[in-house]
Parts: sequence; C-alpha cells; structure tokens
Amino acid sequence: MPVMPEQPTDRAALRRANLAWVIRVLREQGGLSRAQLAVLSGLSKATVSTLVAELTSRRLVRAGGVAAGGQGRPGQIVELDTDGVRGVGLEVGVDHLAATSVDTAGNVVADRQVPFDVLSAGVERTIDKLAEIAGKELADVVGAYPAGITVSVPGLVDTGRGVVRLAPRLRWREVPLADGLAGRLGFPLDRISVDNDANLSATAEFEAGGMRGTADLVYVTGDFGIGAGVIAGGRLVRGSIGYAGEVGHMSMDPMGPQCSCGRRGCWETQVGLAALFHALTAPGDPVSDPHRPIEERMALIRSRAEHGDQRTLGALHQIGAALGVGVSIVVNVLSPAVVVLGGYFAALPDWLIEPARIEVAARAVVAEAATVRVVGSELGFTAARTGGALAALSRVFDDPTQVPERSEKTEAPA
Repeated sequence: MPVMPEQPTDRAALRRANLAWVIRVLREQGGLSRAQLAVLSGLSKATVSTLVAELTSRRLVRAGGVAAGGQGRPGQIVELDTDGVRGVGLEVGVDHLAATSVDTAGNVVADRQVPFDVLSAGVERTIDKLAEIAGKELADVVGAYPAGITVSVPGLVDTGRGVVRLAPRLRWREVPLADGLAGRLGFPLDRISVDNDANLSATAEFEAGGMRGTADLVYVTGDFGIGAGVIAGGRLVRGSIGYAGEVGHMSMDPMGPQCSCGRRGCWETQVGLAALFHALTAPGDPVSDPHRPIEERMALIRSRAEHGDQRTLGALHQIGAALGVGVSIVVNVLSPAVVVLGGYFAALPDWLIEPARIEVAARAVVAEAATVRVVGSELGFTAARTGGALAALSRVFDDPTQVPERSEKTEAPA
C-alpha cells in the first residue's frame, strides 16, 4: 500500500500529496469507502470527503457501489474513474511505428501499429509519420484528458531533454525527438518524454504484466536490438549517466560478426531478430518480410517448429542456448528474482526458454543463482509502448492537480 506522504510545510503541496495518495491506494486496492480511506490514511472523514470531491471534479475517481458488511449505515464505494484520463505511449522500431493508450487502471484501451522502414525514411519523415499516428491516438481519447505522451526508442536517451543520443539500429544520433513531436502535434513539450525501450518494457512488466509488483526483475527485450530494463528494490535502475542495461552490446565473441554499434561479437548479433531471421530463412522467405506483421511471422516459425522442420529447430536451439549464456551473465551480476524475456523470445517460448534456463543453471556462480525464474512476458511485442503509456500516466499519479477540474455542466462527453 502507498505510504502516506510526509507533512510538507506548503499547504498546496500537502493537498497534492494527499490527492496522489488516494488515487494510488485505489489503484492498488480497488474501490474503498471514504471511511476506509480515512482509517488507512489517518485523515479525518471530512478531509477525505474533500479530497474525493476534488478528485471527482477532475474525473479521477467516481462513485461505485455500496460497501458491504460493517456496522451502521453502508458507505458508498469510491473507485478510479477509468474514463477521465489517458496515458499515450508511442514506439519507434526498426520496421514499425506504434501507439497505445491506457486508462487509469492500466488497461489498454487503444492500440495501433503500422509497418514503416525507419532506416529508409530518415529522421524527419519518421517523426512526421509518428506525429500522424500520435494524432490519431489522441483523437481516439477525445473526451478524456491526455496526461502525456512517452516515446519508446531502442537506444540511448537523454530523458531530461527528450533527445535520442544514439540509436544504432535506427542510425539516429542526437535527435531532438520530443521537440520534433511537440512542434508537429501542437502538444505541450513538458508533457512529452522519450525513454529507452527496455526501461519502458520493464516498467510495464512491473506495473501491469505477469510479474506485477516483483521488486527485483530484469526484462530482456527480444527485437532487432537487445537491451535490459532493471528493476531493483521496486525502482528502475538507470545508472550514473542514465544508460544502464545495454546488455545487447556485451562482447560475447571479439572475432564475431560486426554489430550495428560498430563493434564485433555483441550479444545482439547472436540473439537479435536479425540473427534469428538469418539462421532460419533463405532469400524470399515470408518470415523475413518486414511488410508482414511480426506476429504473423512468429506464427510461421511456430508452425514450422511444431511440424519438426530441422532447420527451424536447430536454429531455435542455437539461439536459445546463446540467449541463456547472456542471461547467465546478467543473473550473476545483478541477482534478480526473475528474468522476463520479451519480444520474440516470448513469442517462441517452447523452443527458446528451456535451452536458456539450462545455460543459466549451468553457469550460475552459486547454487541459489540457478533457481532464478526465467519466464516469457505476457505483454509480447507491446511491452515498450504500454510502458510508455503507463509512464505518461504516472504524471497524474504524482500530481493529480495536473488534470483540470470540470464541473458537471462542462464535463466533456466520454
């Protein structure tokens, strides 16, 4: 349960902190009566009623049913209003652009993905198209307040400035992505942020995925690039300069193939999507066709594996073993409780995860490390943009007064 905030000396800051506590506890515990909120918070019922009234006017909470049990007159339940506010997440991939929206309960309410060749298009045309997709997503949430936009990018990001410092797979360097989107959308710059895809995927897994609430986990992306988002003690680990988790560029074979970063033998040259397609396919194979949806290509691979295609089975076993070698390094260094494998790793669990587990167990420095759970993500290929939407929504959970108050007469239609 969220801890009640320390008592700020500023009355406005105290009010904001108390408002934030109410919506956080409702998100975690579900609907509660005003009396229950008063007991949990230590605030008076009158104060709680004032807070609830303000949150209602901001369309962050609403009246639910009647509290069951207890003595005296039954109290009315207060619950999150899942219609009033949305968080929007955008995603830039090598071969696609995507957008998703979530409500205050973390439920995905809209999602769209389009094939797009980022390398051929270049920076400006890519941002043009991303803004177009974002505009459609914002149009879909009309009637709800857009808390913000967070963009997922496979690369190093200066989150303070919204600048993509380096994204080798996209061939981007020093791209002011937040500024570019704000100008094209006419959306407030201070409500647009940019972050690394692995960090956002780990956030999504921690807040809304199958490992929700797991305090120590590592999320490994399974895409053209490989990265790790690290949650330790319930907090995202960014490192001293903000670039923690670039595990895809661990050198596994100094004499190996050249990586997009310019070095040789990086882990992602062994287990990235390009390595999978190279090992599995011949020229003209629909599995490597970037114009086909990635889910359709994964279905083709699964079908071949299920029918005993030897090339497919051999390639998957080889990649699963290489995946496990890299994961074992991560486990020995960070000692997480769980390693969550995302992207295509999660799409092919029957052939990748077991070989990975075997390698992790064989390479653990102590017996306890061999017991780490290695699981596939339930969020599939949507984790990064879902994490972006949740990150955008977090602004409201930090400060509910960002959402404008609306009277019943002026309330926008749902």
